[in-house]
Amino acid sequence: MTMQAKHTTAAMTENARPMRVTLEGVTLRREGREVLTGLNLDLGIRRMGVVGRNGSGKSTLARVLAGLIRPTDGRARLNGADMYADRRAALRTVGILFQNPDHQIIFPTVLEEIAFGLTQLGRSSRDAERDARATLTSFHKSDWAEVAISTLSQGQKHLVCLMSIMAMAPRVLILDEPFAGLDMPTRAQLRRYLQLFPGAVIHISHDPQDLDGCETVIWLEKGRIVQQGNGPEVMASYLAEMTRLGESDDISDLTR
Repeated sequence: MTMQAKHTTAAMTENARPMRVTLEGVTLRREGREVLTGLNLDLGIRRMGVVGRNGSGKSTLARVLAGLIRPTDGRARLNGADMYADRRAALRTVGILFQNPDHQIIFPTVLEEIAFGLTQLGRSSRDAERDARATLTSFHKSDWAEVAISTLSQGQKHLVCLMSIMAMAPRVLILDEPFAGLDMPTRAQLRRYLQLFPGAVIHISHDPQDLDGCETVIWLEKGRIVQQGNGPEVMASYLAEMTRLGESDDISDLTR
């Protein structure tokens, strides 16, 4: 086995360990409104889903967990580390895949985009390019190296973002509704690629189908945790409530 292969195997073994997610009174206010309110959580997870209607605070929670924004009150930690306070730990611990890949792609070619994250980890330009090419090879996309990202489809851009994140070998991958707006074949293909990720996954979605297989699910409503625990049980409660709401006429109530 080559030294690179040994490193990759060791990294995958390390990444396979569960991730501990801790929220201690996490509250976030924006423009006088509470987007998240007093969230408390302490769970060891491998595959965790976060479900809720639009505007429930799911994407905000994703950004808090990734350390991109700081809570107004409380603390959020992954494996005991505050990702906002410790940016070095954040780079090595967490990767986030957004709904719109154009919000995270910054370089013109696929190779440059993948190599950039590796340089942020401290690798030389030469090593970063080598490892970026190795990542492309592992996805059977070696011929994408010099391709202009502007020529790619939305699904292909999502894949570039995923490859960029996986090249950095984070401990946890946060998915912030990356399948929204994609057609069924593209969604299925991206799910297949996501199965290659050996670390913990936190999947944010309003679509129950996206969270199939999640061992743990958190249900958010208006910035609060309604229910947490066993995935199938929480999803059953969520679907029952969404069905009830769908049969009501709350869309016509202007006070909501």
